[in-house]
Amino acid sequence: MITRPGLARLLGSVELARAFTLAVLLTVLGSFAIAAAAGTVTLVSIVVSLCVIGIAILVARREELSVLRLAPSTLLALLIWTLVSAFWSTHAAETLRGWAALFGFAVLAVVVGHIRDTLQTVRALGDALRIMLLTSLGVELLSGVMFDMPFPFLGVEGLLADGGPIQGLFGSRNMLGFIAVVAVITFVVEWRSQSLAAPIAVPSIALASFLALLSASPTVLVLAVTVGLAAAALDLVRRTRPERRAALQWALGAAVALGVVVAFLLRHRIIAWLDAGSDFSTRADLWNVLLDYWGLRPLEGWGWFGPWTGTDYPFNAINFLLDDHHRTALNAYFDMLLQGGAAGLALFALFGGIALVRSWLVASARRSVVYAWTPLVLVTLAVESMFESFALAGTGWFLLVLCALRAGQSRSWREDIDAAQAAPPATQLGA
Repeated sequence: MITRPGLARLLGSVELARAFTLAVLLTVLGSFAIAAAAGTVTLVSIVVSLCVIGIAILVARREELSVLRLAPSTLLALLIWTLVSAFWSTHAAETLRGWAALFGFAVLAVVVGHIRDTLQTVRALGDALRIMLLTSLGVELLSGVMFDMPFPFLGVEGLLADGGPIQGLFGSRNMLGFIAVVAVITFVVEWRSQSLAAPIAVPSIALASFLALLSASPTVLVLAVTVGLAAAALDLVRRTRPERRAALQWALGAAVALGVVVAFLLRHRIIAWLDAGSDFSTRADLWNVLLDYWGLRPLEGWGWFGPWTGTDYPFNAINFLLDDHHRTALNAYFDMLLQGGAAGLALFALFGGIALVRSWLVASARRSVVYAWTPLVLVTLAVESMFESFALAGTGWFLLVLCALRAGQSRSWREDIDAAQAAPPATQLGA
C-alpha cells in the first residue's frame, strides 16, 4: 500500500516525469492512430487520465512553481474566449466538446513544459518521433509491399511501392510532412547539442527526410525552405556581436515583411512551380465561401468547434455550397476567424506572435543551440497554418502551447514580478 508521503515522492520523482513526458508525447503524436484503431472514447480516456496524473504531478511540485508563470496570459485569454463562445454558438454542446479537447491538450503541454527543461523536452520528443516514424514506415511497408493492400481503418492506401504519397499513422500526407519537418528540426538540435550521437542522429534525419519526400505533400518544400532560411538567419544573429544584434534583427524583420509581400505578388508563379494549382484552387474556393459566412458574424464568429462537424451550421452549409466534405478551413487563421471571429483571430495571432518573438530573442542571446528548437518549431507552425489547421487541434496545438510556455519561461514580464517578490526589502535611508 502506498502511503501519502510515498505517493508525493512518486509524483515528484524524476523517473515519473520522464515516463509521463514520453507517454504524453506518444499519445499526442499517435492520437489519430489511437482513435482509428481503438475508438475516440479510448483516446479521450487516455488524455483525461494523463491530465489527472499531470495535475497531480504539478500539485506535488507546487513549491517549485510560480502561479504567475503557470501558463501564458495570452493562452488563458484564448481559452476563455473559445469557452465563452458557447453562449452564441450554433451548437453549444459541440462547442464545449471541442473546447474540452483544446483544454486537455493544453494541460498536457503545460505539465510537460514545467516538469522538463528545454533539452529534456527535445530529447523526449526525439525519442517519440523516432518511434512514430519507424512505426509509420513499418505500417506502410506492410500495406504497400508485404500485403499489397490498403489499411482502410488507418487511411493507409498502400502506395509505398509506387513512390507514395504515404501518410503513415498521422491521418494525412500533409500531417506526415509537417511531423517529418518537426522531426528533422528536433533531430538536428539533438545532434548539435551533443545529446545524440551521429550514428543515431544521421539515420534519424535520413528517415524523417525520406518520409517527408514520400508524403508528396505540397507544403513540405515550402516548410523546408522557410525553416532553412529561419535557421540561417538565427545562426547569423547568434554570431553577430551583441551591440549589433538589434539593428540586424530589425533588418531581418524588414526582409521578412518584404518577402511576404513578394510571395503574395508572385503567388500564382509559386503555386505553378510547386505544381499545387489544384490544391490551391480548392483552398481558394473554400476561403471565399468561408469569408462570406464570417461576414455575418465578424467580431464573435460562429462559436468554437475545432475540427468541423458534418451536421452543424455553418460548416454543413459551406460544404454543401462547395459539394465537398471539408473537416477544417485548410488554414488555421481562416478557421479561427470563422469560429472565433476577429477577436479570436487577434488573440490567436497575439498568442503565437508573442511566443515567436520571445523565443527568437532568447535563442539569439543564449549560447546553447537547444534554444533554437522553440523558434524554429514556431516558424514551422506559422507557415503550416497558412495551408492547414494543425495548430488548432491535436499535435500542432500541443506543440504551439508547449513552445509558447517555453518562450514565456525564458522571457516574460512575470520574471520582474517574481524577482521583486524574491528580493529582500530595500533598506530605508537613515535606518
